[in-house]
Amino acid sequence: MTPAFEKLQKHLKQLPGLGFRSAERIALHLLVEKPERLPTLVTALLEAAQTVRRCERCGNLAEGGPCAICANEKRDRSVVCVVEHVPDLVALERSGAYQGVYHVLHGKLSPIQGVGPKDLNLPSLLERIEAGEVRELILALSNDVEGEATCHYLTQHIPIDRVKFSRIGFGLPSGGGVLYADSVTLKSALDGRREYR
Repeated sequence: MTPAFEKLQKHLKQLPGLGFRSAERIALHLLVEKPERLPTLVTALLEAAQTVRRCERCGNLAEGGPCAICANEKRDRSVVCVVEHVPDLVALERSGAYQGVYHVLHGKLSPIQGVGPKDLNLPSLLERIEAGEVRELILALSNDVEGEATCHYLTQHIPIDRVKFSRIGFGLPSGGGVLYADSVTLKSALDGRREYR
């Protein structure tokens, strides 16, 4: 292949979820099979790079002022769901089950990877709590060591008398069976059991 093609493939491969073959297919698709799509893709990327930013209030994607969720007056601002990344927020929104607001940390504590509290989007969350806006924090962080460490850090550094903490439930997915679940999922399912009548 040409040096320019290999450079494009190398940059595509650095994107999350793309391996060598996927990057190669996308590069070939854009350069050989459908080259007419390339200019509009480049324009869309440049426009997004210039206009899309983090919402200064919650960390979600926004253009200009606050994001659409923070700007929505119908949302319950006293309940804040804390998530690791924007795709987590998108998944919760897609469910339609939550009508509060969010706070995106943009990561989780991981001393092994050099991620500490200063690397997370915590200042604006603390500002919201200190302003008395928040009644409950729903911790929707992953069910792993780093997620648990982040939850522990938040509960230790936010005054418990100001805010109620809750944690999303973990366990077996709908339609999933016990036979196919891993031990961590089974433990979470048993720990999170509730009375059935």
